[in-house]
Amino acid sequence: MSNVFDVLKERGFIQQATHEDEIRELLSKESVTFYIGFDPTADSLHVGHFLQVVTMMHMQKAGHRPIVLVGGGTGMVGDPTGKTDMRKMMTPEIVEYHCECFKKQLSKFLDFSEGKALMVNNADWLMNLEYIPFLREVGRHFSVNRMLTAECFKSRMEKGLSFLEFNYMIMQSYDFLELHRKYNCKMQLGGNDQWSNILGGVELIRRVDSNPAYGMTFTLLTTSEGKKMGKTESGAVWLDPEKTSPYDFYQYWRNVEDADVEKCLSLLTFLPMDEVKALSSLEGAEINKAKEILAYEVTKLVHGEEEAKKAQEAAKALFGKGPASENIPTTEVPRSEFTEGMGLMALLTSLKLTSSNGEARRLIQQGGISLDGEKITDMKHIIKEEDFKDSTMMIKKGKKVYHQVKLV
Repeated sequence: MSNVFDVLKERGFIQQATHEDEIRELLSKESVTFYIGFDPTADSLHVGHFLQVVTMMHMQKAGHRPIVLVGGGTGMVGDPTGKTDMRKMMTPEIVEYHCECFKKQLSKFLDFSEGKALMVNNADWLMNLEYIPFLREVGRHFSVNRMLTAECFKSRMEKGLSFLEFNYMIMQSYDFLELHRKYNCKMQLGGNDQWSNILGGVELIRRVDSNPAYGMTFTLLTTSEGKKMGKTESGAVWLDPEKTSPYDFYQYWRNVEDADVEKCLSLLTFLPMDEVKALSSLEGAEINKAKEILAYEVTKLVHGEEEAKKAQEAAKALFGKGPASENIPTTEVPRSEFTEGMGLMALLTSLKLTSSNGEARRLIQQGGISLDGEKITDMKHIIKEEDFKDSTMMIKKGKKVYHQVKLV
């Protein structure tokens, strides 16, 4: 059986490891308990998180045990990593609700039966800590001078780093120690932006309990230009179908740049690497076949095979100039809204196709909006009930975004 370390390496996951040779040997000789943490900053995971989810799936398939750590405690503080401003403070009720949403989503990807995976909440130990004992047991092992050199704090030094956020690294390190003691957790995994925090936990366990502990980070999901993937004009690409429809999710991957196809196929699907290489080597219009397979495979993983097929059929119906499919994102609007007429700008904004009237105005003036195949450039255009054919109208935004309006 191949070592999962080699699988992850070949597919381009691994960026840094604390003890590469030891980790590889450990993963080949025993079932290793490892963890990845998710702070509940929203009520859904997004595609940036999905890379970590796929990592856990690879590890579990190879016989290792994932611990999903939901940050009910750390979420009350907020990770300063990659942030230029302090995160918005959330109430305990919001944090708890977000944690429950994460649990539901993650259960789709990992097998939690018979202890094959665990899901724990760090609020169980962080919220009840006694300050002075915690400082004496844990705080004394951290050098402030060294912490200030960490990448996760550097971006905040100019604007100011609150003492609240400064504690985040120590809290995350303590999480690892707690999981090590409770569940014999030997490894922490995470995105490469978590390297400093992961090192803190590895070193804390080695100092306090004199036991081996390991850390490994993975590439962040970025484009060939170094920009974070998973963002669209309308916001993040979410795993929750209520926030990002399966069709829009499919279209996001169908429209990635040619240069990003190989990376996405390697990191976000379970296709064999020889197939990934063959698809990625396609050129010209042929590369679109690879993009369709990428979109289908990732959508199938996240939303299931049935939704992936629906999204694929909807895309083919549109781009093949066929009839509009029922699987295209559709908003039902009361017929009475159009009795007197509705401005196109107002409609675009109400459908969240644009974030403001200003954006809608620019889009219309630049010829970026079509109604039932007819380009509209008049920003004062009024849509009336009689403009709808069989009570439906297809709006096309740019080259790739479609939205159907249905009168009810």
